[in-house]
Amino acid sequence: MDIIFGRNKNEQLEPVRAKVRGKIPTWLQGILLRNGPGMHTVGETRYNHWFDGLALLHSFSIRDGEVYYRSKYLRSDTYNANIEANRIVVSEFGTMAYPDPCKNIFSKAFSYLSHTIPDFTDNCLINIMKCGEDFYAITETNYMRKINPQTLETLEKVDYRKYMAINLATAHPHYDEAGNVLNMGTSIVDKGKTKYVMFKIPAPAPEAKKKGKSPLKHVEVFCSIPSHSLLSPSYYHSFGITENYVVFLEQPFKLDILKLATAYMRGVTWASCLTFHREDKTYIHIVDQRTRKPVPIKFYTDPMLVFHHVNAYEEDGCIVFDIVAYEDNSIYQLFYLANLNQDFQENSTLTSVPTLRRFAVPLHVDKNAEVGSSLVKLPSTTATALKEKDDQVYCQPELLFTGLELPRINYARNGKQYRYIFAAEVQWSPVPTKIIKYDLLTKSSLRWEEEGCWPAEPVFVPMPGAKDEDDGVLLSAIVSTHPQKPPFLLILDAKSMTELARASVDVEMNLDLHGIFIPDADGDMRKEASSEEQPDRASD
Repeated sequence: MDIIFGRNKNEQLEPVRAKVRGKIPTWLQGILLRNGPGMHTVGETRYNHWFDGLALLHSFSIRDGEVYYRSKYLRSDTYNANIEANRIVVSEFGTMAYPDPCKNIFSKAFSYLSHTIPDFTDNCLINIMKCGEDFYAITETNYMRKINPQTLETLEKVDYRKYMAINLATAHPHYDEAGNVLNMGTSIVDKGKTKYVMFKIPAPAPEAKKKGKSPLKHVEVFCSIPSHSLLSPSYYHSFGITENYVVFLEQPFKLDILKLATAYMRGVTWASCLTFHREDKTYIHIVDQRTRKPVPIKFYTDPMLVFHHVNAYEEDGCIVFDIVAYEDNSIYQLFYLANLNQDFQENSTLTSVPTLRRFAVPLHVDKNAEVGSSLVKLPSTTATALKEKDDQVYCQPELLFTGLELPRINYARNGKQYRYIFAAEVQWSPVPTKIIKYDLLTKSSLRWEEEGCWPAEPVFVPMPGAKDEDDGVLLSAIVSTHPQKPPFLLILDAKSMTELARASVDVEMNLDLHGIFIPDADGDMRKEASSEEQPDRASD
């Protein structure tokens, strides 16, 4: 498994032509841009956790039935500092870096003091965000890096703190129909308060586009929610939105700020400051985007850990939202590189399998409702919301499916009622082995799988003029565990889940995390390849 997880991957700086088998739909034109860890060893030093690895961008450019692949490490300040020193000198969440042992005592003392309030990494390895006409590699800190999606060149560094007081931000922003970006971040002990900040980056006006002004200059905070604990805010990876509301889960996976401030001096990682509190509740916050205020009802559910919201929508006076949840944080522990050895697949059993859960919360509470009665009576779900004596509402989900992660939908249905979820299927191991299409209406599923293939998060691309929600294709970067089988881009018919084509590339491809499809992208990588080359093809 070290080949898949721990071994450094080489860059593919120049576009390489893929060997196409099958037929790529003629309408499919654009770039699949992906992000994830690619380098885990620098000199004689090694990261502790797979999520700490240096960001490696890679892309598949699809034009007229041809596919070209390239990859390039994000030239972040973190990457540059590590490569120049030939050792890990910038701390990541699961790996603490320390000063050169040759430094004198005064330099070491200054290093300890400077880490009391940590300046987090700009190793933006989780996702890609579109903001106006620009694209950014993003992570969960206050930094992001602007990139060129055609060349994968790293451009300027952006610090959210220049525009608002946040220390952390999610790597799963949302986009509304007007082109605005909605996201959330955590403000740690700012003016004596720790709060969750919801903000909007407005779509740039035409004149701003012409002048090249960053839309971040006009960012606006539209709501702040105080943390239940001043010194232990919740960790969260994503959130949900409907047409009028924001859904935020304050879960009992908490970051201890006092431990964080002393981690460097104590010789422990920032990850060790995260604790899952099984005795605590998960608080459900609903924020009205129109009034910019939280709904004044105290919703809660049982303790759980959620990385990915799937979708949310409004139905008959309720908010319905779907998430992938765990009973504990064992999934994070499994991805320490020490555990990713040759026996990984046999020994890496999750103590909690990811489950697809549907919640329903009422936007209004009947004061005359009996204590213990459910305030939700939707025919579309068995989820309940029980009224309690102290005006709290205890929400119990409907369990829809066991064993899927990295969910994607037809984004045109984001915030609206929808039917299909596309995801990677996992069971008692965190290794994805199948791509699944789950039908929320019939509770049935279709799958794609191939022996020795690990699929990445499937990205849905709608076909032009699509009528049905699943009219389109799924794109997934497939990493092979067989030395003789090269990695490939898989293109599936999203309706039938049958393979339309695959584009194999003879390169070292990393197992990535998230990304986006950019339709009709301007930069055509074919122009950078030899005009005399002809596409390699194989029969079906």
